[in-house]
Amino acid sequence: MVAAVPHICSKAPCIASVHTGGDTVLLFKKKFLPAIRAGEKTQTIRLWKHRRMRAGQRSYIPGAGYIRVTSVDEVGLDQLTEDDAQRDGFASLEALRAEIEALYGPQIAAGYRAYRVCFRLLSKEEAE
Repeated sequence: MVAAVPHICSKAPCIASVHTGGDTVLLFKKKFLPAIRAGEKTQTIRLWKHRRMRAGQRSYIPGAGYIRVTSVDEVGLDQLTEDDAQRDGFASLEALRAEIEALYGPQIAAGYRAYRVCFRLLSKEEAE
């Protein structure tokens, strides 16, 4: 079970570490939760100073459930593709880039690195 994390995030997505059982909590805007639950959104682009997740790790998304991280790769924002946009739940690459700019403008300006985090939602049996 994941404990509540006192974490204030004015602009999701963001990530908070949870120290119970080694799981992390991966936060998303509510508008993305139905696509995650349906298995349609299977990746997220995050801007971090350094890698915060690794392939194989289990994480928890409030409102969706447990996930297994399948890969974490550093990627240049100019290297993102239409396929990335689709896996990230966007209709187009332009829409994905606009969302990244809106959410991460200060981090982009500060030189944070972009990471493509791919994941799959775990069944209830796998999550136990």
